[in-house]
Amino acid sequence: MARRQPSWRGTKTSAAARGYGHKWRKAREQHLDAHPFCERCERQGRLRAATVVNHRKAHRGDQQLFWDRTNWESLCKPCHDGPTQAEERSGIVKGTDASGRPLDPAHPWNRGGTAEGAGGQKGNGRGI
Repeated sequence: MARRQPSWRGTKTSAAARGYGHKWRKAREQHLDAHPFCERCERQGRLRAATVVNHRKAHRGDQQLFWDRTNWESLCKPCHDGPTQAEERSGIVKGTDASGRPLDPAHPWNRGGTAEGAGGQKGNGRGI
């Protein structure tokens, strides 16, 4: 089994040292004011207030990526602390949107191709 890389957070002693100081708190507040609902819940047809600004692509200390606002998403705490953290570790986005389409951009159904779905299957997507 492969060993996990040490976290980039391990070398920083405080949130402010990792970039989450006053400037971040102000930017976070502005982002949540502009995007007040959890983006993941909305994709699943639910409406829940966002309380966390997540970096879609983990910045791992890269300050340019950290401050790239197109890399930010508003999330509720349950979405951030559960699925989002698991996805960051595994690299797989779990769940479906309100129409039942997989949320993972790498899922075969989301890679383009034919209008019938994955692998040219017709009908209900299970080859039936």
